Amino acid sequence: MATHGFQDGSGTGVSLPDAVPFDLPHLSRLSWELGSRVVDGEDVVRHSEWARAGRSWLLTIFRVTSNTVVMRVETPVGRERFYGAAEQDLESALPQLESAPRWDRLELE
Repeated sequence: MATHGFQDGSGTGVSLPDAVPFDLPHLSRLSWELGSRVVDGEDVVRHSEWARAGRSWLLTIFRVTSNTVVMRVETPVGRERFYGAAEQDLESALPQLESAPRWDRLELE
């Protein structure tokens, strides 16, 4: 995936893992502690949840403000990574996720 945005001024771009079938401009990587606190907030709404074939990767998208989403990516070994993005950027990338042959949308509980 292409890298977009700069996290700490070091020139290192932020991108979603290669397993995720899209990338977003202006993506921010959140620490595990911050990301887990944000998605556990009272006003947070789970937008959607996706699994790669065999459920080796999980992607959960949360609406955290009226214009911001946080994505939680769970790796095959169970690590959680959190990314923040503008909801508008996500909406334009969702068709790529929906049409990805190895990714399926899961039913929300």
